[in-house]
Amino acid sequence: MNRLRAWWVVALVALSAGLPLASTAATPFQLDDLQKLVKLSDPQISPDGKSVAIVTSTPVWKTDKHDTEIDVVDVASGATRALTHDREDVSSPRWSPDGTQLAFLAKDAKTKQPQIHVMPLAGGDAQRITDTKEGVVEFTWSPDGSRIAYVTQDPPVNEQAIKAHNKVFQVTDGNFLLRKAVAPWHLWVVAATGGTPTRLTEGDWSLQTDQEGATPLVWSRDGKSIVFTKFPSPYWGPSFRSVIAEVAADGKGKPETLVGDQGANDFAHAADGKAFAFLRVRNGDQNNGNAVYVGGASATHDATAALARNFNAYAWLPGGKALLLQGDLGTRSVLWEQPLHAAARVLDLGDVEAGSELGVAKTGEVAFIGSTMTHPGELYVMASANARPRQLTHFNAFVDKLDLGRTTSVQWKSGDGLDADGVLTYPVDYRKGKTYPLVLVIHGGPEAASTVRFSPLPQLLAAQGFLVFQPNYRGSTNLGDAYQHAIFRDTGEGPGKDVMAGLAAVEKLGIVDPDKVAVSGWSYGGYMTTWLTGHYDTWKAAVSGAALTDWVMDYTIAYYQMGDLYFFGGSPWTAEYWDIWRQQSPITHARNVKAPTLIMGDVGDSNVPLVNSYEWYHALRDNGVTVEFWAYPADTHFPGDIVQQTDVYRRWVGWMTKYLK
Repeated sequence: MNRLRAWWVVALVALSAGLPLASTAATPFQLDDLQKLVKLSDPQISPDGKSVAIVTSTPVWKTDKHDTEIDVVDVASGATRALTHDREDVSSPRWSPDGTQLAFLAKDAKTKQPQIHVMPLAGGDAQRITDTKEGVVEFTWSPDGSRIAYVTQDPPVNEQAIKAHNKVFQVTDGNFLLRKAVAPWHLWVVAATGGTPTRLTEGDWSLQTDQEGATPLVWSRDGKSIVFTKFPSPYWGPSFRSVIAEVAADGKGKPETLVGDQGANDFAHAADGKAFAFLRVRNGDQNNGNAVYVGGASATHDATAALARNFNAYAWLPGGKALLLQGDLGTRSVLWEQPLHAAARVLDLGDVEAGSELGVAKTGEVAFIGSTMTHPGELYVMASANARPRQLTHFNAFVDKLDLGRTTSVQWKSGDGLDADGVLTYPVDYRKGKTYPLVLVIHGGPEAASTVRFSPLPQLLAAQGFLVFQPNYRGSTNLGDAYQHAIFRDTGEGPGKDVMAGLAAVEKLGIVDPDKVAVSGWSYGGYMTTWLTGHYDTWKAAVSGAALTDWVMDYTIAYYQMGDLYFFGGSPWTAEYWDIWRQQSPITHARNVKAPTLIMGDVGDSNVPLVNSYEWYHALRDNGVTVEFWAYPADTHFPGDIVQQTDVYRRWVGWMTKYLK
């Protein structure tokens, strides 16, 4: 949920060069184009900086699956060669320290689980080196390349009882969809050539939770120990109390806490010196953004305190005297260079939006997946933090031939004076002087942000003649901690006013047909949709996807639990906090809804259980509102397969066309 005063300020800087001109091209972005989009992920730059390994995922309509493979891209020429063929669920390419081998995960035919495979780059077949019953979820090479540390899940908690047909389990921090207790994930080490592995950790605590993967494993420079994130249990609920621990790599010691600050994760040593870094929400307040803390030779401190904003990822730059940071700055996704003892600077990426997966070579080259307003993700490299990015791949080149709606930024002030912003996409056939129906597409999270990078849904709507507005309401991560923190104890009303102020700012441009405005969103965007339709009569239609409609129910049956507590300060089942949870729940205001509403969601969604949508559906139907409810038989928060993804977008766009055209 991956969560008004009468004047507004609209920044027209992005429009100063003139409004979008009429298009002459004939082919906009369409549903069929979803099948052609190749997703790139996990860029891993080689130790010498000369090659980058990436994972590519291509949807296959006929089988409704994705073909995944690992490609190695030459930094100098951009030449690409595939390393893996006819392997399922390939992921996690990792270079050996000397760059002569590449390890990766792939589903094994025998165990039907992801196992570690090691491939020599000089030629030869990949060799499987693990045979774990539950599969490998994370791994890393030792500094000398002789061993690999990995994380795998323990057998079922009550394995013997299950074999005897007694499958009862105790409910603790799990969600209501679980059918068994979740076993913890623990750390093992094995020779890089395979063999008998050595177990390094055990206990009720875990290196991973049931909702998020393990954070990176980090070897000490001498190869004698391994650092990892230690979660209180395998359930996501108490994961905010994670610490960073270290254990001997020979299996002869017990883990010791290295960083005891709760919420610490994503540890990394500097390449040189004794410094280390880790992520943690600033000052331990879960309503703030992620900060990067640095420790080692001196006391641990927030190296990003002067920026006071959220960072999605970081990496050490060579020399150990500066960090590379990634996050959203307004409606741009940017990189910063953060020296340890000086002010940070935003890197010049031109029109490229930087993704959060970063690779930095020992020689200083930087690799990341980037996109632009008009082009989906591709691999980019920078010769150093001072260089401009250079595009290496062209997997999605077909998009360059399409006619896309122009995307720009809009700024305004919320009713209580906070600076806010959003993204506006124009219809493909825009003509100056005309007004157009407007669709709000509200991002989820709420700890997320809409930026100007290429996005399929806004382009699908723009192709049908709609203006598309994506507002960043309080709680969003792109405008600093003050804006993000403002959602505390104000999850609906405040964000709702932010959105309405943004809508008024867009309407002041004179391009919106005020009688044809609709609202939509998925996850927390769905929550905002249900809140807004229950509080304002502006809307001619609504699409509510995977919407949280009842905070009390969400806390009670979803996997969040303590995650929801941070929004309000205490439990909905105590007298002190009883009212606020219910007042901020859209279901309380469902009788006010008038807009024809399309509801969608996944049946097995443990993130925002579909029970929320069932409540909303019956509340609207029983009050005479036009409503349709479609459920996808998937155990995810949003359908992961191309056929059902396409169906979601088809219904979304079709609903808007039906009621706004």
